[in-house]
Amino acid sequence: MARYRRRTRIRAPLDDVWEFHSTIDGLEALTPAWMGLEIESVRGPDGEENPPVLVEGSEISMRSSPVEFAPPSRWISRITDRREEDGYRMFRDDMLGGAFALWIHTHEFYGDGDETVLIDTVEYELPGGPLRRLTEPAAWIGFEPMFRYRHHRTKQVLEADTR
Repeated sequence: MARYRRRTRIRAPLDDVWEFHSTIDGLEALTPAWMGLEIESVRGPDGEENPPVLVEGSEISMRSSPVEFAPPSRWISRITDRREEDGYRMFRDDMLGGAFALWIHTHEFYGDGDETVLIDTVEYELPGGPLRRLTEPAAWIGFEPMFRYRHHRTKQVLEADTR
């Protein structure tokens, strides 16, 4: 299994950063336009459509068209774990179907005074059997600009609120 990680310090309180990342609006605000993301549906663990907060058991059906001439990619993201502790928050999602044989994305938030350290970790496997290990490092080419954008956008939105 391959791994990608990005860490950023946000000049905003933990609760604000956590709240922003806990909603579908946050996901849409953090997704680069070039990914062509379309949220098809959001369901809470009890079947509620469009829940206000993405909790454990929530499922998000999406499609993405980052390349105009390729067919869109469809998948379901499922929140598998969500924790709120003193000075720490996290949630984890996995991908059901889609372009990856395995996708586990852990979002961690550490409070540090009036700031928050945001860490995204993606554990993944590409399809393709044994040969995929040769191509997995190349996934960085797609992950790096996407997560750089997500972290920059988080800073842009949340640090503007603290000035």
